[in-house]
Amino acid sequence: MLSEVAKRRSVTIVGGSIPERSMGCLYNTCCIYGSDGELKAKHRKLHLFDIDIPGKMTFKESKTLTAGESLTVVDTDVGRIGIGICYDIRFQELAMLYAAQGAHLICYPGAFNLTTGPLHWELLTRARAADNQLFVLTCSPARDMNSSYKAWGHSTVADPFGEILATTGHEEAVVYADIDYSVIAEKRSFIPLEKQRRGDLYCLVDVSRKD
Repeated sequence: MLSEVAKRRSVTIVGGSIPERSMGCLYNTCCIYGSDGELKAKHRKLHLFDIDIPGKMTFKESKTLTAGESLTVVDTDVGRIGIGICYDIRFQELAMLYAAQGAHLICYPGAFNLTTGPLHWELLTRARAADNQLFVLTCSPARDMNSSYKAWGHSTVADPFGEILATTGHEEAVVYADIDYSVIAEKRSFIPLEKQRRGDLYCLVDVSRKD
């Protein structure tokens, strides 16, 4: 369906996430389709949501899912996109590697709950954008109070300065934002983080690189 819609409408689609069974394992997988309808990439969620908040929530994804093993940066008609799924957004190292690989934006389909959502959804969206000086898109399901899992909602777009370009509430909605990638270079010239990093004191190593 996503392939057909992408081709018919000549758009790039980052298709949320679905369960994917492969080689006896179950993954939480995001499929990215190009405007020609072809599958450009798949991202398997890297960080599994195993948490325990006493009196509020206990969740252990690793009982069912297997973690992915590779980063996902894909070139599309609308720029170079890094992909993360939900809990992946909490790991700044992943976003830094995407930025180092030239991503213009990072898209995180996710479903924070009513405990973590109001505290961290917008905070992490803005932080990943500001820390890496690129665009960040977070896309959530709408909230269904009759569901066993109640999503926070609030799909959001943040710019390289961490400013919110567009957002919504918890109801079903479409969020629109105009994105100008020239803003990335402009904001990085204002605050040149990459030039000012102390490589003599710390570094982030991309162990997935072969060269």
